[in-house]
Amino acid sequence: MKNGDNITALDAQFEAQKIAFAPVIFQVVRTMRELDILKILGDHKKGLTVDAISEKSSIKPYGIKVLLESALSASVVVENEGLYTLSKIGFFLQNDKMIKTNMDFNHYTNYKALYDLDKSIKEERPIGLKVFGEWSTIYPYLSQLPDDAQRAWFNYDHYHSDTAFDDAIEKLKGFNPKKVLDIGGNTGKFSIHFAKNSTDTHLTILDLPSQIALAKKNIRDNNLEDRVEFYSLDILDHNSKIPNGFDTIWMSQFIDCFSEEDAIKILSRVKESMDKNSRLCILEPLWDRQRFEASSYAIINTSPYFTALANGYSKMFNSTDLFDYIHRAGLIVEESFDGLGDTHTLVKCKI
Repeated sequence: MKNGDNITALDAQFEAQKIAFAPVIFQVVRTMRELDILKILGDHKKGLTVDAISEKSSIKPYGIKVLLESALSASVVVENEGLYTLSKIGFFLQNDKMIKTNMDFNHYTNYKALYDLDKSIKEERPIGLKVFGEWSTIYPYLSQLPDDAQRAWFNYDHYHSDTAFDDAIEKLKGFNPKKVLDIGGNTGKFSIHFAKNSTDTHLTILDLPSQIALAKKNIRDNNLEDRVEFYSLDILDHNSKIPNGFDTIWMSQFIDCFSEEDAIKILSRVKESMDKNSRLCILEPLWDRQRFEASSYAIINTSPYFTALANGYSKMFNSTDLFDYIHRAGLIVEESFDGLGDTHTLVKCKI
């Protein structure tokens, strides 16, 4: 990560000013994307005047000027003799799938909730979740979120796991699994993907009843009822046992959803369900194992979502924290594989 003290005082002041106005710039750029202004500029590489952009977007010149001037201050657009073009930054804001997914997640799901981040930090509970409902955690109620927020949540979750699924499945197939327990299987995306890529593996999805209902529909739609079963369980009921008899226990972006205490208890219960031939495979985007600083930045800045909206007490991992939880649960890290998909690490554990 960059060292914020290796710059001049004047540059530091400017960087601080950018942070002070970051919410404004975010909404300006999002608005330009939603109104197709970024696309219009991207389609006209020789540049357009304010009036030309106004005509093509059906937005009056006043609004175009407000957006363009803010975007100019953030180097999203370039101006030359009255002609505006899209910068390289603007190009990625318009075209990069990860950035668009992150922006939608932050706008539709997180933005209003983050207003109460200070209260959430102090109280260690998701105060911001009240913008959607009077709930203690978001997970049982994902199906009740407004359409835009729900779509953005699932797109974010699936994008950041799906890009790693092919690589992860190739690693798993190398372990020759026959019975896989998919803990926190959510909508069933991983189990569906795995079942279609491994004809002799049987899978069981373990999750909350509300998530099991979504997963069952998706399994039916993919004609995989004979390959995938379901186990309804509140994983936070620490008196409940994790079912045994599985050679592979799978967790994808799951254990980061819990407090340190709960994560260790869950891992300990998983250990109790394992035998000497079982393996626990954890897929996580670890921010200190990233190839690119942009990925590390995005992962780190997902943690406030957990604080303000998801549950109030969990966060994204670095490898030191995750491995510490694993060891404290009595498990052994057998090996780990970085660089799966865009951002993920697969950690293989044994008893």
